[in-house]
Amino acid sequence: MRLAKLIAQRGVASRRKAEEMIVAGDVTVNGEVAVVTTPVDPESDVVEIKGRALPDEPARAYYLLNKPKGYITGRLDTRDRETVLDLVKHLPVRVEPVGRLDFDTEGALLLTNDGETAFGLTHPSRGVEKVYVARVEGRPMAEDMAAVERGIPLEDGMTAPAKARIISRGERSSVIEVTVKEGRNRMIRRMMAYLGHHVMDLRRQSFAGIGLGQLRLGKTRELTAEEVAGLRRLAEKPAPKAKA
Repeated sequence: MRLAKLIAQRGVASRRKAEEMIVAGDVTVNGEVAVVTTPVDPESDVVEIKGRALPDEPARAYYLLNKPKGYITGRLDTRDRETVLDLVKHLPVRVEPVGRLDFDTEGALLLTNDGETAFGLTHPSRGVEKVYVARVEGRPMAEDMAAVERGIPLEDGMTAPAKARIISRGERSSVIEVTVKEGRNRMIRRMMAYLGHHVMDLRRQSFAGIGLGQLRLGKTRELTAEEVAGLRRLAEKPAPKAKA
């Protein structure tokens, strides 16, 4: 098995972070400094991270957090802002966020110690759907939604086709729903800014089909066995073949 995959399975870090640790020279296999391509046998090889033995594989845990505004999704912050992990200290296991959710965006955020599933869910090739509900300034029209569905030219490239619909329209603000399969930084805000509609409030309503339901802001719930099975299927889904 690949070394980074084993580290992720043991709940130490995500697979991406595990690869960074290996490149930094923090990981040894049988006393030798490892490289990313080092194969390992979990049954016979001794893996250590900074001199500490790799822990036994923990029971896998999966939670949904209704993230409030004003929290980052990283573990550490140079600006000393609060992190979502401050909200889940009561959980019986150490978990990590699956992907990111902007500081000023609230809503559905998955947390798990299953690094392999987290890696699959955030890989661009999987095309995992994220549903956002936004309150925007002004009165967007049907042609604005059509533009979102075709793709919006942003500074980092054209967005992929999305789904968009108007939920309600008022005199000064409106509510829209946008479903995307990308994970770019502040993507919904930038798309709507391009169309001339400043985002006033933004909530991620669901991630990979896991919705908030009645979950209150700042609270968590454990995922059901059926939800976990669905996430694993998505994470393991083969990448689509390139068109000839």
